[in-house]
Amino acid sequence: MRLRWDPVPADWADGIRATVPFARRVPWFAAAFGVFSTVLLVLGQISPGIFGLVCAAIIAGLPAVAVRRAFRRDPVAGRAVTAEVDGRSVRMMTTDGSAYSDLELAGLAGWVETERAFVLRTGPGGFHPVPGRAFDSAEDIDRFRDLLERLLGPADRS
Repeated sequence: MRLRWDPVPADWADGIRATVPFARRVPWFAAAFGVFSTVLLVLGQISPGIFGLVCAAIIAGLPAVAVRRAFRRDPVAGRAVTAEVDGRSVRMMTTDGSAYSDLELAGLAGWVETERAFVLRTGPGGFHPVPGRAFDSAEDIDRFRDLLERLLGPADRS
């Protein structure tokens, strides 16, 4: 099966959320901080309440800003990618030939399926996102999922 996609920061964000447990908890921490700050406002503690709400907003937005910044700084991040998938591996290459990865599927640490991508985990914190938009059809997505399940077992929980 042949795949092609133009990477976007959201692909990286999915990968980070799938591989770094703390990143999945950031929105909950920001929400809890916001709730406590709102309680302070209701109790008449205006300055600490406003300070807390500003901090909660910063905490909630910081991961997205960090991903976008890292994405822009990476020399190959935004370059179009093609991939060849067979029964054993995924061979990915940027269309300009500046980067190449050959992933043996059986050697992966695991995989996660998010709303928009398959995140192929290569080790602690390492991953390759393969977005759903890279596939030509829903049948190709199902075939890829079945291949991952056959070689690696069920998807990891994220």
